[in-house]
Amino acid sequence: MRHLVLALLLALAIHQCCFHIHVVEAGGDGFIRTRGARFLLNGNPYYANGFNAYWLMYVASDPSQRPKVSAAFRQATSHGLTVARTWAFSDGGYRPLQYSPGAYNEQMFKGLDFVVAEARRYGIKVILSLANNYDSFGGKKQYVNWARSRGQYLTSDDDFFRHPVVKGYYKNHVKTVLNRYNSFTGIHYKDDPTIMAWELMNEPRCTSDPSGRTIQAWIAEMASFVKSIDRNHLLEAGLEGFYGQSTPQRKSLNPNTNIGTDFIANNRIPGIDFATVHAYPDQWLSNSNDQSQISFLNNWLNTHIQDAQRILRKPIFVAEFGKSWKDSGYSPYQRDQLFNAVYYNIYSSARRGGAAAGGLFWQLLTEGLDNFRDGYEIILGESSSTANLIAQQSHKLYQIRKIFERARNVERWKRAKEMRKRQWQGGNRGKRIGN
Repeated sequence: MRHLVLALLLALAIHQCCFHIHVVEAGGDGFIRTRGARFLLNGNPYYANGFNAYWLMYVASDPSQRPKVSAAFRQATSHGLTVARTWAFSDGGYRPLQYSPGAYNEQMFKGLDFVVAEARRYGIKVILSLANNYDSFGGKKQYVNWARSRGQYLTSDDDFFRHPVVKGYYKNHVKTVLNRYNSFTGIHYKDDPTIMAWELMNEPRCTSDPSGRTIQAWIAEMASFVKSIDRNHLLEAGLEGFYGQSTPQRKSLNPNTNIGTDFIANNRIPGIDFATVHAYPDQWLSNSNDQSQISFLNNWLNTHIQDAQRILRKPIFVAEFGKSWKDSGYSPYQRDQLFNAVYYNIYSSARRGGAAAGGLFWQLLTEGLDNFRDGYEIILGESSSTANLIAQQSHKLYQIRKIFERARNVERWKRAKEMRKRQWQGGNRGKRIGN
C-alpha cells in the first residue's frame, strides 16, 4: 500500500518536466551518508542524476580556461545534474599534479581547488577519483615506474597492488589530497561536504591474479587507510561491476575475461560505502546488434541493482555509461535508446526506495574543448534529444527525493502529535475535569 501511495504521488508530480531545479536543503551538515541501501542527505533519501568530466582539474589549472569549467557546471545545473565525477590525479608526464612521489604541482592543485569551489557554488557534489588503472594521466604504470627508478625490482604494472613501496606512494597521494587546504574556499578537502565521495581507483584491474585475492586485499587495506584520515566522506572502489569467484553463478554475465575483480566480495569490504557499475555495451559487445546490446544492458543493470539491494545492502551508482558516435552505423536515436534504458532501470528502483540512486553519463563537455572529444561526449547545447532525456531524469529523481522527504515529515508530525497526546494524558491523569 505504501508503494502504491508513493507511485500515485510520483505520477502526479512527474507529469511535467522542469528543466531548472534549485535545491534548498533543510538543516544538516551537508555530507552524503548511507543507511542500508540508501543515500541520505541531511537525513532524507538522496537520489541524483550526474555526469563524468575527467578534464575539470586539467582545464582549471589554466586560469584563462576556468570559465569553461564554470560554463560546464552552469549547463549541468540547468539540466538538473547534481553530481560530477572527476580525476584527482595526474601522475608524471605533461602538466602533472604529481611530478614524482610526494612532489606536487601547485598550479594543478589550484585547478582542483577551483573545481571543488565552483561545484560548491553551483550546488554540485563531486566524486574524486584518486588513481587510474590505465596509462592516461600516469596511472598504476607510472607508480610502478617510479619505484623501478628508485631501485625496486618489479615485473608487472599489477605490482601497484602488491609492492609495499608502491602502496606507500599511493597512500601518500591519498593523504595529500584528503588533507589539501582549498585555496579558494579555505576548507580542507576532508572537511568539505561538496565532496560526496572518494574513489580508490578508476576501474581497477589485476589480470595477473584472476583469483581476485590481490585486488580484494588492496581495496581492504586502502579503504581502511582512507577512513583513518577521513570519516566524513563516503568511499567507493571504482569498480566496473564484473563478477568474480565469490559468485560463480554470476560470472556468465561478464562480457570480459576475468580481470581480477569481484563485484560482490570487493563491495562487501568494510569502509566501502556504496557500489558502482559501469556499462559500455558498444565496447563490450561490439559485434552484436543494438537490440542485443540493450538486452544485455537491461540484464546487467537489473542484476547489479538487485544484488546491491539484497546481498550488499548498499546503494549503487551507475558511475559510467555511454554510446559513442564513432560506432559503426551510429545515430542519435541509438544513444537515446541506451540513455533511456539506463535511466529507466535507475528510476524503477529509486521510486520503490531501492538501491539504485543515480547515474553518471560519460562524459560532459562544453564548447571549446574539442581536444577532449572521445566519441562519448555530450555537449548539452548540441544534443537536444539526449539533453531532454537527461533533464527529464533529473526532474524525476528530484521529485522522488521530495516525495520521500514529505513522507518523512508526515511521519515526524505523527510521532510528535502522538507524543504530545501522551504527555497531555499523563499530565491530566488523576485530575478531576469539571465540577
